[in-house]
Amino acid sequence: MTKFSDKVLSNKNNLQVIYEDNHIIVVNKRAGDIVQGDKTGDKPLSDVVKEYIADKYNKPGNVYLGTVHRLDRPTTGLVIFSKTSKALPRLNKLFVSKDISKTYWALVKNPPEKEIGTLIHWLKKNPKNNKSKAHKNEVPDSKKAILHYKTIKQLDNYYLLEVNLETGRHHQIRVQLSTIGCPIKGDLKYGFDRSNKDASISLHARNIKFIHPVSKINLNITAPLPIDTVWQACL
Repeated sequence: MTKFSDKVLSNKNNLQVIYEDNHIIVVNKRAGDIVQGDKTGDKPLSDVVKEYIADKYNKPGNVYLGTVHRLDRPTTGLVIFSKTSKALPRLNKLFVSKDISKTYWALVKNPPEKEIGTLIHWLKKNPKNNKSKAHKNEVPDSKKAILHYKTIKQLDNYYLLEVNLETGRHHQIRVQLSTIGCPIKGDLKYGFDRSNKDASISLHARNIKFIHPVSKINLNITAPLPIDTVWQACL
């Protein structure tokens, strides 16, 4: 398995490229960046990546880029984009079939009751306030959500949890951890008592593992942590 750990290939214009080849590019998203355009009209990360590709390879005209998945705006970490139309449907298939392993790190104020555990809830999204609610049992229009976590470090004031998703639901990690009394640092929407200075929440898409959709090599990619005192104490 080819590992790319905490390395940044390029940091031009604040775009941290962690891995790149002919077919895919993986970047370390900053807090506040949106992956795709939305009603805010703010410049999306996808456009920044296109500009990077156009500049690096001196490409005239429109640059092809396929968005494979998203991260919430206040979160940080790894985002995969497809550079070719050949790779995009194959990457999409990997996500649908759950053949991509994604590991998240979350900083929480309160320790979970158990150091290692599995959370199972039924999540129902409220589009009016862009928020999900967790239920113990199935309710109308809810979707089953499963995640696995373990406590990997105790800091002075926070606990570092490693989270692996079995399902990918709206705000899943945020709402499920909040439901067990462990809201993520800075996440006012889901019960933390104060915001982070940069309006981020301390949830980081730390690692992804998958078989390259074209070359078939095993990739193991890790994103550097945000330059923040609490995050850096996790190393």
